[in-house]
Amino acid sequence: MSEQKTNSDTRDRILDVAERLFMENGYEATSMRMITGAAEVNLAAVNYHFGSKEALLREVFRRRLGWLNRNRLQALDRLEAQAGGGPLKPSQILEAFFGTLLRMGEDRALGGMTFLRLLGRTLTEPAEFIRTFFAGEYAEVIDRYKQALYRALPDVPQAEIVWRLHFMLGAMSYAIAGTDVLRVVTGVELDDLAGERPVPDDDTVLARRLAQRLMPFLLGGLRAPLPQFDEPAGSQKELPTKAARESRTQI
Repeated sequence: MSEQKTNSDTRDRILDVAERLFMENGYEATSMRMITGAAEVNLAAVNYHFGSKEALLREVFRRRLGWLNRNRLQALDRLEAQAGGGPLKPSQILEAFFGTLLRMGEDRALGGMTFLRLLGRTLTEPAEFIRTFFAGEYAEVIDRYKQALYRALPDVPQAEIVWRLHFMLGAMSYAIAGTDVLRVVTGVELDDLAGERPVPDDDTVLARRLAQRLMPFLLGGLRAPLPQFDEPAGSQKELPTKAARESRTQI
């Protein structure tokens, strides 16, 4: 076996182990000693390939997010080409963005549910360095999808679209994280993301059941009536325009 192949295998093994341990324990509680022990390598090997625990976590995400971002952009490109310059349906946009992520959960070669849980957990409790990292990784994708939603919903205030995208991202993060909040509030075990027992040890089943529950929920939230805010005392409240009234049923 060549030295290059050996180094590649060692690097991948470290990444696989780190992905699992970061998911199980969180970033702060996962030590380099735990990673080196489970990966059966010494600390020098981790430092050689990654340099630090922060850099290791970034690389764990980079190898998965590269695939995710490419496929999200490709999905949006295909839909916009098929639309011939016209606006997309909001349901198409959500499927391309969130559905692509959930399909990663079906494929263990792409990290499966281990990666989805890690991503959800990290998004709900991000360290400052990883927040900055995510902002850079997601910038192009988020901008493209925001613009697609703006075109799909021209009569909905853009600020409202951004708020709803924020809520959907939050719902997705908690759903895939399997956090303690789920167990405390509902009594569902941490690994039981499908909400059923016995839990199948099958990423494809878990990911598909999660998608079947979550996608209609997200679309329902996007389609919810626009909020009617209370006006400050003494101010004159304007009647909503016809376009604003109609937009409540168009989302």
